[in-house]
Amino acid sequence: MQDIVIPAKTLRRELWILLGCVAAAILTNAGAIIAYERPWTELFTQIGYTLVLAVGLYLLLAVVRLIVLLVGALVKRLRK
Repeated sequence: MQDIVIPAKTLRRELWILLGCVAAAILTNAGAIIAYERPWTELFTQIGYTLVLAVGLYLLLAVVRLIVLLVGALVKRLRK
């Protein structure tokens, strides 16, 4: 069985994407706190929901990136 090697560049890119999703989820939570005039302690007490939202955003983004990759490959194949 062969080892799978993931380049450091790919790992860094995925980490930045995940961190962006976490930041978007935290900003969404902060926006909801402002909109519904809730106490700012909810920013920390609702961190579980925020992380679930971040993972959901990451998975949604992964699906979109996969679709773009497949469409790009299809277009490239049709041009030949």
